Amino acid sequence: MQTKLKPMSTLGSDSDTQQFTEAADLSIYDLSGFKPMQFEFEPKAAALNMRLPQNLLDASKLKVKAKGIPYTRYVRLVLESAVL
Repeated sequence: MQTKLKPMSTLGSDSDTQQFTEAADLSIYDLSGFKPMQFEFEPKAAALNMRLPQNLLDASKLKVKAKGIPYTRYVRLVLESAVL
Protein backbone atom coordinates (compact mmCIF):
# COMPACT_ATOMS: atom_id res chain seq x y z
CA MET A 1 0.00 0.00 0.00
CA GLN A 2 1.34 3.41 -0.97
CA THR A 3 1.40 6.17 1.66
CA LYS A 4 -0.40 9.37 0.71
CA LEU A 5 2.00 12.29 0.43
CA LYS A 6 1.40 15.48 2.41
CA PRO A 7 0.59 18.69 0.51
CA MET A 8 3.34 21.27 0.57
CA SER A 9 2.50 24.32 2.66
CA THR A 10 3.29 27.89 1.67
CA LEU A 11 6.34 29.36 3.36
CA GLY A 12 6.33 33.08 4.05
CA SER A 13 10.00 34.01 3.81
CA ASP A 14 13.43 32.79 2.78
CA SER A 15 14.37 32.15 6.41
CA ASP A 16 11.18 30.11 6.94
CA THR A 17 12.04 28.09 3.84
CA GLN A 18 15.61 27.52 4.95
CA GLN A 19 14.54 26.35 8.41
CA PHE A 20 11.90 24.07 6.92
CA THR A 21 14.22 22.42 4.39
CA GLU A 22 16.99 21.90 6.95
CA ALA A 23 14.65 20.05 9.32
CA ALA A 24 12.01 18.41 7.09
CA ASP A 25 12.00 15.05 5.34
CA LEU A 26 10.96 16.19 1.86
CA SER A 27 10.22 12.62 0.75
CA ILE A 28 6.88 12.72 2.61
CA TYR A 29 5.60 15.77 0.66
CA ASP A 30 3.86 15.89 -2.70
CA LEU A 31 6.20 17.97 -4.86
CA SER A 32 4.49 17.11 -8.17
CA GLY A 33 3.16 20.66 -8.58
CA PHE A 34 6.62 22.21 -8.48
CA LYS A 35 7.99 23.73 -11.69
CA PRO A 36 11.62 24.32 -12.65
CA MET A 37 12.71 27.93 -12.16
CA GLN A 38 15.42 29.95 -13.79
CA PHE A 39 16.88 32.86 -11.92
CA GLU A 40 18.16 35.87 -13.81
CA PHE A 41 21.18 37.37 -12.07
CA GLU A 42 22.87 39.28 -14.85
CA PRO A 43 21.72 42.91 -15.18
CA LYS A 44 19.91 43.82 -18.36
CA ALA A 45 21.76 46.83 -19.74
CA ALA A 46 20.92 46.51 -23.44
CA ALA A 47 17.56 46.97 -25.13
CA LEU A 48 16.17 45.40 -28.27
CA ASN A 49 13.43 46.82 -30.43
CA MET A 50 12.14 44.49 -33.14
CA ARG A 51 9.24 44.40 -35.52
CA LEU A 52 7.29 41.14 -35.79
CA PRO A 53 4.21 40.01 -37.63
CA GLN A 54 1.23 40.52 -35.32
CA ASN A 55 0.23 36.83 -35.52
CA LEU A 56 3.69 35.75 -34.32
CA LEU A 57 3.52 38.10 -31.35
CA ASP A 58 -0.04 36.98 -30.54
CA ALA A 59 0.93 33.29 -30.75
CA SER A 60 3.91 33.92 -28.45
CA LYS A 61 1.73 35.70 -25.90
CA LEU A 62 -0.78 32.82 -25.91
CA LYS A 63 1.96 30.25 -25.39
CA VAL A 64 3.53 32.05 -22.44
CA LYS A 65 0.20 32.87 -20.82
CA ALA A 66 -0.18 29.15 -20.14
CA LYS A 67 3.32 29.12 -18.61
CA GLY A 68 2.61 32.17 -16.46
CA ILE A 69 5.58 34.26 -17.57
CA PRO A 70 5.78 37.60 -19.40
CA TYR A 71 6.27 37.27 -23.16
CA THR A 72 9.40 39.42 -23.08
CA ARG A 73 11.03 36.96 -20.68
CA TYR A 74 9.99 34.12 -22.99
CA VAL A 75 11.65 35.83 -25.97
CA ARG A 76 14.82 36.29 -23.88
CA LEU A 77 14.76 32.58 -22.89
CA VAL A 78 14.39 31.55 -26.54
CA LEU A 79 17.34 33.75 -27.51
CA GLU A 80 19.45 32.38 -24.65
CA SER A 81 18.70 28.77 -25.58
CA ALA A 82 19.65 29.48 -29.21
CA VAL A 83 23.10 30.85 -28.36
CA LEU A 84 24.11 28.92 -25.23
